[in-house]
Amino acid sequence: MMIAPLVMISAATANAAGDAQRGRVIFALAAGCGCHTPPEGPIGAGGGKVPTPFGTFYGTNITSDFVTGLGAWSDAEIAAAIRAGIRRDRSAEAPAMPYYQYAGMADTDVADLIAYLRSLPPVRRTNRAHEGELPLARWAYRAWRLLFVRWPPRVASAPTVGVERGGYLVDHVSICGDCHTPRTRLGAPERSMYLAGTAHGPSGKPVPNITPHQTGLAKWDTDDLVSLLTLGMLPNMDNVQGFMADVIDGHGGGPGYKDAPESDRRAIAEYLRTILPIDNDVSRK
Repeated sequence: MMIAPLVMISAATANAAGDAQRGRVIFALAAGCGCHTPPEGPIGAGGGKVPTPFGTFYGTNITSDFVTGLGAWSDAEIAAAIRAGIRRDRSAEAPAMPYYQYAGMADTDVADLIAYLRSLPPVRRTNRAHEGELPLARWAYRAWRLLFVRWPPRVASAPTVGVERGGYLVDHVSICGDCHTPRTRLGAPERSMYLAGTAHGPSGKPVPNITPHQTGLAKWDTDDLVSLLTLGMLPNMDNVQGFMADVIDGHGGGPGYKDAPESDRRAIAEYLRTILPIDNDVSRK
């Protein structure tokens, strides 16, 4: 079922000692792993709400607490959850956790991220059960993997500069497609509409087209995009709101895009200006 190869990769990641400071940058670029931080904080304590057509999911506690968090998990187990969607009990994770995008995250970045997660103060907060999960859902998640997941190749270390780094960050760290790419009725990304936005985003609200089309970001230049990712400022001097504001500022007081290196924000901006323009005016749907 293509699970074992990824578990082997994840286990290999555990052999490398991560750096928590570098991991904080990856955490920031990964939108502060916002689903795992409640609105009031603390960082990683679990409880972020993820509404989906298949029920409401809640981010788990990823602090270093040994009872309700990741304190008792091995590095290999954490890596397998991030990049393979394998839970500690060996069951398949729901695709509400975008492991299939994190699967392309470089070994070194995964090791650094794990080091950062281990540095989070332990918070004793019991994980909240999913609401509306169907019977036999865990078996359905395995079938979903077989039908829809295209596993990216293993990457030992990430690109470091320019458009290539921007593409890596967009697809495998910041996972912009998780919100900005529409999905089928079975929750699979519509790859032909890559980053073209959707009228029905994760919170039920429109998510904009971020391709360089007239219905997207055609009128934006690279500096406009960098400003957005740094300050949350739109070219018309308005500010982004909601989840995207938290992505930039950081969930629950944690790091967000604004805390990442300017070179990484610029790499993302440069990449978004190179992708295929797609006509999709979500405001009219």
